[in-house]
Amino acid sequence: MPPHMKLTAITLDCPDPEALAAFYRQATGLVPHPESNGDFAGLTRGDGFVIGFQRVDNHQPPHWPDQAAPQQVHLDFAVHDLDEAEALLLELGAVKPEHQPGGDRWRVFADPAGHPFCLTRS
Repeated sequence: MPPHMKLTAITLDCPDPEALAAFYRQATGLVPHPESNGDFAGLTRGDGFVIGFQRVDNHQPPHWPDQAAPQQVHLDFAVHDLDEAEALLLELGAVKPEHQPGGDRWRVFADPAGHPFCLTRS
């Protein structure tokens, strides 16, 4: 039997950790992680889960859905109102790619550092 493993963090590479943390903070309401510094910024949830952002020199963002620079990882967020969430995310600096395979079920976006993420109805 495999060991019990609890996912405690996801960390994304990016050129500017504090800027990307600010984007996700405004989008999710998560609070800043106390150990954030110039090369790392994090956001925490009440149960201890952390989304981290680490500085990588010469970061090459993914270009979804083009696999020449694959997405590598993506995040999924559940929201009550897709249109309302989309408007907020676009205002915060997200990009909505033309290719939207989810129909009415989900929408794909890219954060300011190029990482793809999806919104689904909760």
